[in-house]
Amino acid sequence: MCVARRRRRRTDASESRFRRHLTWHTGPVNKFVPRRPESVLVVIHTRALEVLLLRRIAPADFWQSVTGALLADESPAQAARREVREETGIVDVSGLVDLGVRREFPIIEPWRARYAPDATVNLEHWWALCLPERVPVTLSPAEHSQYRWLPVHEAAARASSYTNQEAILHLPDISPRS
Repeated sequence: MCVARRRRRRTDASESRFRRHLTWHTGPVNKFVPRRPESVLVVIHTRALEVLLLRRIAPADFWQSVTGALLADESPAQAARREVREETGIVDVSGLVDLGVRREFPIIEPWRARYAPDATVNLEHWWALCLPERVPVTLSPAEHSQYRWLPVHEAAARASSYTNQEAILHLPDISPRS
């Protein structure tokens, strides 16, 4: 199906959200480039194990840690640093730690249009960023509407994805609190 036909089927309300998440090549012909089915999950927390959660614009009431797809030719470490800066405004990411955990999960309907039709599973790389204390957060208004610092168990209960819940609950065991 061509991209123009796909867009015509979307409602006006979903059109702007759909356009924000597509990557386009410019040139003689605009071409949809599907998102890479590989991402990072970065659990940002304080030494006191307060976890930062972000509320997505869409889907409604979806709470998560920092997440994002790897760009073409980008390593998981580069993506983790970029996503923390883009989604929170936190620029000092010197404490970023690769937790060495990889999870695969099915790509669910709210995000299907961002990927190639044959991409059904996403590979997620877990990272943690320990901060000495809470810091002010500058949200990306196109992606998030609210943030909260919560204790580990409250954050896990509020997180919308099961891999995010799992990462948060394992935080006391796997993340250094330096």
